[in-house]
Amino acid sequence: MAADGALFLPSTGPDPIPLDVAAAAVLGYARGRRPLRFRSPSTPEGRWVQVLAFGFERFDRHPRPDGPLRDADVLVAEGLHGRLSPDGWAAVRQALDDARDLADAATARAGGRAFWDLPADEFSVLGEPGTVGAALRGLGKLGSAPQAAYVAAALHHRRPELFPLLGGPTGRQLWPHVEEGDSGVAAVVHRELTANAEGFAALGTAVTALLGGLEVSRLRLHDVLLWLSGSLRLGHAVGLGRAAPEWASAAEV
Repeated sequence: MAADGALFLPSTGPDPIPLDVAAAAVLGYARGRRPLRFRSPSTPEGRWVQVLAFGFERFDRHPRPDGPLRDADVLVAEGLHGRLSPDGWAAVRQALDDARDLADAATARAGGRAFWDLPADEFSVLGEPGTVGAALRGLGKLGSAPQAAYVAAALHHRRPELFPLLGGPTGRQLWPHVEEGDSGVAAVVHRELTANAEGFAALGTAVTALLGGLEVSRLRLHDVLLWLSGSLRLGHAVGLGRAAPEWASAAEV
């Protein structure tokens, strides 16, 4: 794959991310595996098995539930953020019920437009009330910080082109880049997506080809790069991606 262009994402660090590095990282996130020692009654001595290293299959590939937000959405969010305690499950389930009106308001306000196609005023306090940014800020306040991350994951899975995955480590990486007048951290994501529109379009095309036609939204591509960078896993994911058979096949084309 050619190394043309780069993504300039201040939230991921001071250095630009070449497009070929970004594509390899996303491929590694989607396909990469890690060794795990497995023991069972039939193999009490244990054996090494290869398991998925990241949450792509458990989250991004999981079928989208239909109808109103419900228990299945909590299960999907667990696929990305991990299992909840019984009390945590109940809190997230209640937060999803509380999120319905704000999520519907954001969807109606967007009017079928993707997050990155919305005007900047939608993420400015000067445009409030009623903006998408205001609704996202309200959604982020539902429950504790961990619960809000699960709500964001459930909403993103339903509408990956509109609801960003805000919260947890990625949220903390975004906060230092919030500017005066921003409605919240979603404004940072919006700025980086619009400033790198051509780069993310090219990255999306490359990732779709590498994943056999599976499309990954620009919001999710941004989130993967942000999370891998902040968790110091970017280099590892790039290595996994470049070792994947899909990468070798793309290089031959």
